[in-house]
Amino acid sequence: MQTISTSDITIHIQDEGPRDGRAVVLANSLGTDLRIWDALLPLLPAGLRIVRFDKRGHGLTDATPAPYSMDQLVADAEAVCDGLSLRDVTFVGLSIGGLIGQGLAARRPDLIRALVLMDTAAQIGTAQLWQDRIDTINRDGIAALAGPILERWFTPAFRDADPEFPLWRNMLTRTTVAGYAGCCAAIAGADLTESTRALTLPVLAMAGDQDGSTPPDLVRATAELCGAEFHVIPDAGHIPCVEQPAATARLLTDFLERTAP
Repeated sequence: MQTISTSDITIHIQDEGPRDGRAVVLANSLGTDLRIWDALLPLLPAGLRIVRFDKRGHGLTDATPAPYSMDQLVADAEAVCDGLSLRDVTFVGLSIGGLIGQGLAARRPDLIRALVLMDTAAQIGTAQLWQDRIDTINRDGIAALAGPILERWFTPAFRDADPEFPLWRNMLTRTTVAGYAGCCAAIAGADLTESTRALTLPVLAMAGDQDGSTPPDLVRATAELCGAEFHVIPDAGHIPCVEQPAATARLLTDFLERTAP
């Protein structure tokens, strides 16, 4: 296993591909770990250096006490990139990973060459919505909210027929409460509207047509905010890299080709 250590946590990463390949960093969504990209990776162009990491409190990365701030999560992603001496990064962020990407692009324009915003926005939900979720999982555990969360993540067809669906439920419910609640607090406090409006780098935005967490119109509004191109992926919920990896890979591959050094 591969790790990056910061002043307070050890971050689990996977760094694959040639060391001199174009760097693509993938940041996953709330309640998931870096395996969320597994189906996508074989469909991307050869020769990329692909780095994935588990957020604070997710996967195999350390869970510090909640709450977390978005600045803290951005700093973790920054530590991964700096720890691996990455430059000219294309940062692909899904959901909270997209918030992290927006924050990192604003903080480190020297580091991020291009940005992909997948099923995310400059501001997601309301502080009260996230506090209600924090209160519920602190009282009853993540499993108490698993049903509604999974309905927002995946289309009915996927939930009813895909043999992997129970494993995604396991991934969600086995996330640490501190990690999940901590990241909920980070989302609650994040309004990146003005810093995202000021971005000048190339940005691609996409959303599943049946996303119940960040609906396409919300993602489209953030795309318009920063002058990004925007695409809707048919037959996908909140995690199109799982449900529609081929369509997601086509959009990402085209963007990589058009933003190549």
